[in-house]
Amino acid sequence: MKKTCLTLLSICFLVLQGCAQQPGTNAAQAANEWPSYGRDLSNQRFSPLAQINRDNVMQLAPAWTYRSGIKATFQATPIVTGGVMYLALPFNHVVALDARTGKELWRYEHKRRAGWKMCCGPGNRGVAVSGGKVYIGTVDARVVALDAKTGKVIWDIDAVSENVRTEGVDALHADDPFSREKVSGGTGIGIAMAPVVYGGKVIIGITGVGYGLHIDSPREDAPLGAVIGVAGRYGRPGFLAAFDAETGKRVWQFDTIPSEGWEGKFSPTTPDGVPLNRNIAKEKATFAQYSESWRYGGGSAWTTPAIDSKLGLLYFGTGNPSPQMDDVSRPGDNLYTVSLVALEIATGKLRWHYQQVPHDVWGYDLASPPVLFDLKRDGKKIPAVGHASKTGWFYVHDRATGELLLKSEPFVPQSNLFIHATHEGTRVHPGVFGGVNWSPSAVDEPAQQAFVAAMHMPVRYTLHETPAIDGRPAIRYTVSEPMDEPTWGLLSSIDLQTGRIRWQHKTPEPLVGGVLATSGSLLFTGEGNGSFDAFDSASGKLLWKYQAEAGVNAPPITYALDGEQYVAVVAGGNQIWGYKQGDFVLVFKLNKKVAQ
Repeated sequence: MKKTCLTLLSICFLVLQGCAQQPGTNAAQAANEWPSYGRDLSNQRFSPLAQINRDNVMQLAPAWTYRSGIKATFQATPIVTGGVMYLALPFNHVVALDARTGKELWRYEHKRRAGWKMCCGPGNRGVAVSGGKVYIGTVDARVVALDAKTGKVIWDIDAVSENVRTEGVDALHADDPFSREKVSGGTGIGIAMAPVVYGGKVIIGITGVGYGLHIDSPREDAPLGAVIGVAGRYGRPGFLAAFDAETGKRVWQFDTIPSEGWEGKFSPTTPDGVPLNRNIAKEKATFAQYSESWRYGGGSAWTTPAIDSKLGLLYFGTGNPSPQMDDVSRPGDNLYTVSLVALEIATGKLRWHYQQVPHDVWGYDLASPPVLFDLKRDGKKIPAVGHASKTGWFYVHDRATGELLLKSEPFVPQSNLFIHATHEGTRVHPGVFGGVNWSPSAVDEPAQQAFVAAMHMPVRYTLHETPAIDGRPAIRYTVSEPMDEPTWGLLSSIDLQTGRIRWQHKTPEPLVGGVLATSGSLLFTGEGNGSFDAFDSASGKLLWKYQAEAGVNAPPITYALDGEQYVAVVAGGNQIWGYKQGDFVLVFKLNKKVAQ
């Protein structure tokens, strides 16, 4: 009995040490579940479960598989609570599954608004579950609350009532080769992030307000062909908002582009001193001409916020300004784009921001979710917030003030960072794809170790300018397109004490999807070729892998039921990266009959 009590206390300590748990749960229950997008409000994606560990992971075998019937880009984090797995499918359908067997308990079919243009494809990062309700943001910019027992709609509200003007191939001259390409993206507004629920509020933000014109690849199994930033008045300001969890009423809204002061200080460098090669004199000279640029300013909210209940703050990242990459009509720093932002949870009031790239023209959104942890320094613990960037650095800030405490070594190769587009084309990496794209990182706080899934994917960065001829208007746009050269992925462990890379594992294809770390000294991640992998988190040694039938491009999770630990991940690929699409939910547990 004494040993059991000590074990329970140890589990409670580990969970509380990780960060605040979901309201309404106890520590032991939270240790066995995956109740929120980042497991807990810290977004650490670190589980204290250790039944599956580096000594027995070779015994991991399929427990059950679920097929949704929708083969499309699949990015969701499953939520597991009360023995039920809640899962967002592509196009915002939602299912509830028995977490022991995979049996479907109910299914919600989302009906999109007629004529609404999706900004970012069918993918969705997941749902939130709290107070007997399941919440999801949708591709047509709605927030929906479902009954957790039945899947029936409780409320359904519009986060945005009207879509915005979008760029299209008609913005280019008819004889431009790009005007004859198939377009998959534009500035249509949607919601991609998984919401987070705290203090009776559903917190979520919109995307697509600075997305740009995306040209498809000529093949389904090839990466996106190009991203084009067209000069002009496209888009609107983004926002993060809080809605009443019971009624759906909007409580507060933080606009990522302020109507006043959006130009900032015309910073010549990044906050940590890297030159941005800006023509600041020209920007200031044209400021009066473009004083209304904030109305089209961009700044999507891509990332599920992390929450510090003690400080009463939340942290999230913002996207690029609009127009994407092309900057002639938006002088200034374009606040608060490409920034880590801290807001008061109760009011949505800005507490601080850190703009990684002022006046961004490369598409360096803060797409990966921030993560909270205590940084150990000089015998003290500093409440910190970390972020894995598209530029290839992991940033660590003081949670209360935003002060930069640490910037890691680059975890991907870097070349021509912050060099502007040229007519002949400039090779840049990381480019618009990252570095780290939307993939969430994980933090093992006791080991002071962060884990990042990233990519090496160089782009050609080209400026196109066509003068006014024969009554046709002048057109200017900027293009980022993948280079015809090798690409690969990099899984990295970063020492949070020094910022140095502890180990790296190279994968044959760029990594996008995310990671899971556990107390079993394991790190899980998936690859676009369908490989689902487990590594020794201390050494980076590959210990186990499973070959799925579609790309594994979503974050894994783990949970425990009836004394057994499970590991789960969806396998549905990703169209943007050309990874094979599918409709699988894969769940594993130890098969003790397998020889060690």
